[in-house]
Amino acid sequence: MLAMRQDGDWNSVHRLSDHPAARVVEAEHLSKTFGSFKAVDDLSFSVREGEFIGIIGPNGAGKTTTIHMLLGLITPSAGTIRIFGRSPARDRDYILQKTSFASPYLSFPPRLTVYENLSVFARLYGIRDRAAQVSRYMKVFRIEYLRDKPVARLSSGEATRLALCRALLNRPRLLLLDEPTAFLDAPSALEVKKILLDLQRTSRTTIIYTSHNLLEVEEMCERVMILSRGRMIASGTPVEVTQTILQEERTEPALLEAFLRIG
Repeated sequence: MLAMRQDGDWNSVHRLSDHPAARVVEAEHLSKTFGSFKAVDDLSFSVREGEFIGIIGPNGAGKTTTIHMLLGLITPSAGTIRIFGRSPARDRDYILQKTSFASPYLSFPPRLTVYENLSVFARLYGIRDRAAQVSRYMKVFRIEYLRDKPVARLSSGEATRLALCRALLNRPRLLLLDEPTAFLDAPSALEVKKILLDLQRTSRTTIIYTSHNLLEVEEMCERVMILSRGRMIASGTPVEVTQTILQEERTEPALLEAFLRIG
């Protein structure tokens, strides 16, 4: 199992604002077309500082495309994005210094060791006292024993923990996670959830989270957006989304049932 932080160091993350309604992400009328395929279709939403938001939907619904547009990895075909009140096109460096991303589907330079990979990213982030910071987060995710192991020899679960470790190195104010627990065993996934919830609670880090594990989304996310064929079909608390999709009164979330209904 992974180690929880005990020293309260998340509190040292700089906050955007103490106002609960401060908007970290604003997306208006986003669309993305690949040839004749519209991956995202007129999507608008905003995310407040400190929110833990889940984006769910069937394969091909536009979840990862939306995340990639927020990161600036792909350019929207239409619409606008503002992050920390700034335009990604004009203030990319400013935004990326305060943002991080993790996905188990991204690869690291395979010949470098775990420690070498993290050291490279720490240098890219401009982190002071890089060695101490890398060691600290390796301990958080219990990968110290992998320090000198080449990434090419990691299991899927070990590579996932490395990706999450890398994502927290710069103590981001906005954290984008694309199926971050997909390759983790149940105890490790549980500890990752605890680490993320602790991070959000103590530092008001804004987290946008995609997952096919709907129970995980119900447990972690304050608000959920359901996408289907690139469009948002419901948004609200897990209970509100359940009620909207099933069109009946519910007191407990049932995202799996709702997901099956739209599927």
